[in-house]
Amino acid sequence: MGTKNRKVFRRERIKHRIRKDIQGTAQRPRLSVFRSNEQIYAQVINDDLGVTLVSASSTIASIKDQKVTKIEKAKLVGKELATRALAAGIETVVFDRNGYLYHGRVKSLAEAARENGLKF
Repeated sequence: MGTKNRKVFRRERIKHRIRKDIQGTAQRPRLSVFRSNEQIYAQVINDDLGVTLVSASSTIASIKDQKVTKIEKAKLVGKELATRALAAGIETVVFDRNGYLYHGRVKSLAEAARENGLKF
C-alpha cells in the first residue's frame, strides 16, 4: 500500500468513527468540510432527508479571484457559509471535520463560521 493510499485509508477510518456519533437533523444540520490540496469546500447537510441545505467553497468567483493564502481562503469560505446559512434560517449546526485534524484550514473555516453567527 502506497503512502497516499495509507493516508486516505486512515482518514476514511477516522471519518467513519466520527460519523457514528454525528448526525445532521432538521434542527441541527451537519456542517461537513472537505479539503483538497488547493481548494476547500463546506456544506450544511440534513442527513434525515439526505439533502444539502447550504454550501460554499473556495471556487466561488468572489473568493477565487483573491490572492491570499489557503488558510485565509478557508476563513472567507467560513464567513460566506455562515452568511448563507443564516439567510436560510440555520443558526446551529454540528461540525463534521470529515477525518481531518482540527487545525490549519479546517480550524480557520470553523472559527470564521462561528465569528459570523453560526453556533456549534
